[in-house]
Amino acid sequence: MTSRIRRRVIVSGRVQGVAFRACARSAARNIGVSGWVRNRPDGTVEAVIEGSAENVGSMLAWLKKGASHSRVDDVLVFDEKPSGEFTDFEITFDGWEFFHGR
Repeated sequence: MTSRIRRRVIVSGRVQGVAFRACARSAARNIGVSGWVRNRPDGTVEAVIEGSAENVGSMLAWLKKGASHSRVDDVLVFDEKPSGEFTDFEITFDGWEFFHGR
């Protein structure tokens, strides 16, 4: 069995309002990682990614490139302990988006 790793990622640049999250979800599902992605109030996008080291590396490469209409300026990556809690890759919301029309 392949060991799993987990990374928390903060992506900055032109990453909100350009279908970044939807494209990230599609890429993650194609690559075979699980976790989630969401907008943050500061204009960045945050993601948690779990999977094999190879697949997580592929997803990190995608996040550094971004979606076709996005512009990625910086990607911060933090190691976390894998939890195995995810079965899919989803777009999540923390509530602030509903109140600010995002």
